[in-house]
Amino acid sequence: MREFILDCAAWEIAAVGLAFFGGIYLMFGALNVFFTRQLLPRLHIGCRLDPRPLGQGQLQRELLLSASSIAIFGIGMVFPWGLLQLGWARLAVNPSGWQIALEIFVLVIWNEIHFYLNHWLLHTRWLRQFHLPHHRSVVTTPWSTYAFHPVEALMLGNVILLPMVMHDFSVYALFSVPLFSLLFNSIGHSNFDFNPRSPRVIFNGARRHHLHHACFNGNYGFMFPFMDWIFKTALPADAADKQINRWRVR
Repeated sequence: MREFILDCAAWEIAAVGLAFFGGIYLMFGALNVFFTRQLLPRLHIGCRLDPRPLGQGQLQRELLLSASSIAIFGIGMVFPWGLLQLGWARLAVNPSGWQIALEIFVLVIWNEIHFYLNHWLLHTRWLRQFHLPHHRSVVTTPWSTYAFHPVEALMLGNVILLPMVMHDFSVYALFSVPLFSLLFNSIGHSNFDFNPRSPRVIFNGARRHHLHHACFNGNYGFMFPFMDWIFKTALPADAADKQINRWRVR
């Protein structure tokens, strides 16, 4: 795969990127819908987090915004490819399994830090306008995952550029980033509590991100809570109860 990437033309990289990001978005979205709307409820496992209805035209809006993000992420693959072509970055040659596993772990941690910093910036008054389209989905769906304004997509989509110029990563570790990123993102937007018996939200990314959408501020982390712990931006487990109870009364 390393040689294939280095030998490709820019348009081939962009075409593969479009197919790759479009394919994983549809695959993870469909699997999420199947498990959280069909299989798990029938097995009496888990429950919905936010019972409120979706906004008018929400699914259509999410799909259109996601199509824009897929185009940005897919065509944007030419930038890491360009770093390789210019010699500013290199791919590891014959990496061991342990090296690949360690690199993936490092990239998971970096992805969390990168997301938190960019997400926090998107909640500042200077950049909030570019994040509001995503927050129009107060009640999230599996199709909310890529529903970004183009500026937000550009900010979140550059996650591997800095690591690539600092270390010669294996191609497998780099390709794992959009896979685990979308997997975590899909879980976070599933609006499904996979373990309702536990009131804690420490390692429950779905519950933590549901609270962020319901309350708008707080819980800026991606899947794990350590950045919110460090910067004291974590929301309490009952942060959304007031809004949901108000809806129930109405």
